[in-house]
Amino acid sequence: MGFFRKKHQLKNEYDQKLITLIKKQRQLYEAGKHLDNIMIKENSTWEAESKLQKAKYFYLFKEARIRHLKGDHLK
Repeated sequence: MGFFRKKHQLKNEYDQKLITLIKKQRQLYEAGKHLDNIMIKENSTWEAESKLQKAKYFYLFKEARIRHLKGDHLK
């Protein structure tokens, strides 16, 4: 009875996509934090972009918690 096999495979596939998105967004967020520390003058568009990157990263992280993803890739 393989009724739930496809559902399990789909969940694993989307979990992997979520993990790759989290890794990519984390790199963007950390690069933005680094550039923010280096910048001398304030730029409102850069601040908005930085806040957007942070919001995206924490949203994806929250989704991972909702989906009960665990592991070293989320740290």
